[in-house]
Amino acid sequence: MKKLMILALSLMTLASCDQFSKQTNEEVGRERDSLMQVINQKDDELNEIMSCVNEVQEGFARINEAEGRITVADGNPESASARGVIQENMQYIQQAMQQNRELIAQLQEKLKTTTLNAKALEKTIQNLKDQLETQNQRIQEMEASLAEKDITIAEQGEQIENLSENVNTLTQENRQKSETVAAQDKDLHTAWFVFGTKAELKEQKILKDGDVLKTGDFNKDYFTKIDIRTVKEIKLYSKSAEMLTNHPAGTYTLQKDQRGEYVLRITDSNKFWSISKYLVIKVK
Repeated sequence: MKKLMILALSLMTLASCDQFSKQTNEEVGRERDSLMQVINQKDDELNEIMSCVNEVQEGFARINEAEGRITVADGNPESASARGVIQENMQYIQQAMQQNRELIAQLQEKLKTTTLNAKALEKTIQNLKDQLETQNQRIQEMEASLAEKDITIAEQGEQIENLSENVNTLTQENRQKSETVAAQDKDLHTAWFVFGTKAELKEQKILKDGDVLKTGDFNKDYFTKIDIRTVKEIKLYSKSAEMLTNHPAGTYTLQKDQRGEYVLRITDSNKFWSISKYLVIKVK
């Protein structure tokens, strides 16, 4: 009899260890997946920034090539074909510089939200701005030289002088559009949840005469604001839980954890929050 008891205790111990091992492996797996998601996000952000930087550098190279073509054509300014080459390349330079200014403005916007090394990106942006300013001064000197030779570039010159003002206006418009889109996106993916006892919910006017959220005078500050793209699990810290708001079946599970306390797990966020962006759960 004693041996049987020892054997039973040993089997129970092994089963407990096996269960603990499975739980540990699951936790390690979740942490690994979360880490990989962060790494992939940073890789995508870095690739996007580097692509933008490379475009600016390529723009500088194209401008330098156009400057070279102008210098060659300037050797024979009396030729009608040379004048055409000069005017065509000056226009090309203006367009390339405008594009570079817009790309640099985009990088400055990314600097506000980047999760990468902000100081390194800020230094890179400043270097690009310095190169652009140097190139702009060189183009202005070239324009002055061509003007002395009676080459008609008045229209292009006026466009270059207005580029800074246009870029500032464009940057401001882009910033406003980005802020509007960000606000709309945030609102679209925002929801609120609350869990509490019947007495607590009634006190906050969330539950009134057996109905939930039937009037608009409930205490909205009592709710917790969340981003539905990231929050997939809500711990209720109670051994009794009842959903009071309507959410489509099959979009969530309401199960107890190891301590016997309920946990809400959302399996399909878009459908779960499609009926209401408010979630109310009664606990004891």
